[in-house]
Amino acid sequence: MLTKGIDPRTYGIKDSLQGVKRIIAVGSGKGGVGKSTVSSFLSLVLDDSGFKVGLLDLDLFGPSTHLILNARKMEPDENYGLRPVEINRMKFMSIVYFTENRPFAMRGKAVTDAALELLTITKWGNLDFLIIDTPPGLGDITLDILGFLRQSEFLLVSSPALISWETVSKLLGLLKEEKANILGLVENMKTSTHSFLEEECRKEKIRYLGGIRFLPGIEALYGDFIALRKSDISKDLRNIISLI
Repeated sequence: MLTKGIDPRTYGIKDSLQGVKRIIAVGSGKGGVGKSTVSSFLSLVLDDSGFKVGLLDLDLFGPSTHLILNARKMEPDENYGLRPVEINRMKFMSIVYFTENRPFAMRGKAVTDAALELLTITKWGNLDFLIIDTPPGLGDITLDILGFLRQSEFLLVSSPALISWETVSKLLGLLKEEKANILGLVENMKTSTHSFLEEECRKEKIRYLGGIRFLPGIEALYGDFIALRKSDISKDLRNIISLI
């Protein structure tokens, strides 16, 4: 069980998120499975469905959602707290606005401090969904979300590869141990109709929410919101959001 100390920033985070109805943390336990892609497309699809949506990139060491959304040149408003940039109707915040895309070399308490600072000072206003793109692994940020954002719902992402599931299952074990709210698993970059992940989800007693087809050349769509919304990834996610 994680140690849950009292941190005064907890109250600041609660204030910043008071208008947010649901927080969905997208995690994988492993890099390279398309977690940031799922986070970005999920946010766009929810936005298209009429929900008020925010996307927070908490992958401090490898933020990439700003590339998918072509939000590199935008700047958050720093008056009276930090106000996210707006992409169409969607709100967006990333550590990249403060690192200027330079290497972010931190560890331990400094990582927690950076994440909590971002959570504390960002003013999201009223949202139906806040999507959090979490870093891979079982490090500080994941533990901080479990400790400071207990209301979070975890959406797990795995590719159709045994090595990916092996890592995701470790994250799943931690979430179960912490009695976290697990929405289920999305299979990304699916290339066949058969999936061993459906059986693994049954064994673990979590929901298999569906698959997202592999899309070659996805980078060509980055920043083109019409193409992103018309892509097979968005089509597949529209079927999945009805289950979350």
